Amino acid sequence: MKRFIELSLMALIIIATSVWGALAVYFGDSDSGIIWNFLSAGFGVFSLVTLISLGFPHWRKRCLYGYGVVFSLILIWWLSISPSNDRQWQPDVAKLAYATFDGDKVTVHNIRNFDYRSEFTYVPAYYTKTFDLNELEGVDLFSVYWMGPAIAHTILSFNFGDGGHLAVSIEARKELSEGYSTIKGFFRQYELIYIVADERDVIRLRTNYRNDPPEQVYLYRLQGPPQNAKRLFLGYLDKINSLNEKPEFYNTLVDNCTTAIWLRSRINPEHLRFSWKILLSGYLPEYLYESNRLDTRVPFKELQRQSLINEWAQRGDQEADFSRRIRTTILKPN
Repeated sequence: MKRFIELSLMALIIIATSVWGALAVYFGDSDSGIIWNFLSAGFGVFSLVTLISLGFPHWRKRCLYGYGVVFSLILIWWLSISPSNDRQWQPDVAKLAYATFDGDKVTVHNIRNFDYRSEFTYVPAYYTKTFDLNELEGVDLFSVYWMGPAIAHTILSFNFGDGGHLAVSIEARKELSEGYSTIKGFFRQYELIYIVADERDVIRLRTNYRNDPPEQVYLYRLQGPPQNAKRLFLGYLDKINSLNEKPEFYNTLVDNCTTAIWLRSRINPEHLRFSWKILLSGYLPEYLYESNRLDTRVPFKELQRQSLINEWAQRGDQEADFSRRIRTTILKPN
């Protein structure tokens, strides 16, 4: 019985590591091709042979040793892949934002503000703007749904009152002719980018121009003292500047649009405890509500209904006061 358990455990380890290793090799170093496909298939066949050898004591030890060596080489190679800011990027992620400081004044450079005609037809535009940290009033959360209730893309927007709103969307930075794949996001295929944008860009794109599939966007006003918003904003800017100097990989699970927000928010003493609702990002607003970080004067379902902004965003598509219009139904503070 003990031997059976040991062999079963070995088999599970081989299956798990062979799947990971085959996918890592298949995707290659930021690109896949015939050679990578061939090597991936070869490793898959070798893994199968090793799995079968568990039933043959004479071959088991040799195959396991060989498998360990090959997998170790794959792991060492994979860990050696380095992120880069010097690739042929898609136009919407071609420029990285950065910030400069002068006391309480922060100047943010390369704020994206594209003029869209469709999801893929737009006029690129960027601007630079100075913000006064003393005018930061709070933070809003956008939750974007397109594939059911469990998964959402989350965007934070910093509210500077009369100074306007500044949105930050944490995304995978894609190269030319490269699409997004959740699976690829586990294998060092995308660099990490913090897109700093005007809400008329990064929000209007999702409410008004993405139709395949259409996206439903909800806007929630986060509750908390202004000093928390300030610390979070400065933490974001520190990360944004760091990515200019030292690029990092995006990761579907541990460094994505929602887990990165949670990591940045840990700068505040009252930060949220980690929850599975952070991993299943579609449930993040519900978790925030349960943690008294959203307005709790109405039931969550009612708050969620009031927070859907697509209709208001589409009405205000070409309006200069887009940010004000999409906040029409937000509950006013007491």
